[in-house]
Amino acid sequence: MHIVVCVTLVEDPETPHDLLRVDEATKTAVRIGSGSQVMNPFDEQALEAALRIRDATSQPESVSISALTLCDGSDKAIKHALAMGADAAVMIVDPIFRQCDYHATAAGLAAAVRKLGNVDLVLTGRQMTDSDAGIVGAGLAELLKIPVITLARKIKVADSEVTVCRAIGEGEETMQATLPALITIAHELGAVRKPSLRETMRAGKKPITRLTKSDLNIPVEVFDPSSSHASVMELCKPLIESNCQWIAGESSADKAKALVDHLIAERIL
Repeated sequence: MHIVVCVTLVEDPETPHDLLRVDEATKTAVRIGSGSQVMNPFDEQALEAALRIRDATSQPESVSISALTLCDGSDKAIKHALAMGADAAVMIVDPIFRQCDYHATAAGLAAAVRKLGNVDLVLTGRQMTDSDAGIVGAGLAELLKIPVITLARKIKVADSEVTVCRAIGEGEETMQATLPALITIAHELGAVRKPSLRETMRAGKKPITRLTKSDLNIPVEVFDPSSSHASVMELCKPLIESNCQWIAGESSADKAKALVDHLIAERIL
């Protein structure tokens, strides 16, 4: 079985909002000063799901896991994926992808998956932590013309079928699909493993394939801004306001009563 896991870099979700500004021209968030990028946490869970599938089989060597990323040249996400346990990696490195929309991103990933060939299962995170759009996974499945199941919390593969337990609201539902298929992983999958020292040392020896747009034969019109399938109408930082009121009173009991009266008046109690 060959599993492909799509991974990408995002701004560290722990970055304080004060270190980010909105570029009005491109409608994107731009980091101010020094900072760091990390693998999208939802993509980490997708890779964890792939590793659990391999762990569950009686013949782990029969399961091959490839990490696939579309990037501007940084191999940070790929190195992390290999250290976690992926067997190989594919990087799509081309400047044209830097400002592409969701459709162009999905088109690039789909072309790479086709080039790899004989892919049984594609896994993605449910969304990116920076845009929170959650579009690329389903779009990738549409372009590959394979079934898609979203928000998986558990995955089981048997023969030519994948069984998925989906997270929905306060409950869950079970769905099946015939392979090849694409599954997006929900954060309800649980905690991901940390790269072991052994896998971290092995990561440097694992194969990394680098591709460009010319290697993938993607139609140039896919990258034409005028034919974009999605656009950001507005991006802004949330306005945080605070209103502090002092509660007066001669004693603690008076202050407590005044506080309760105020909460009742504001319909908080």
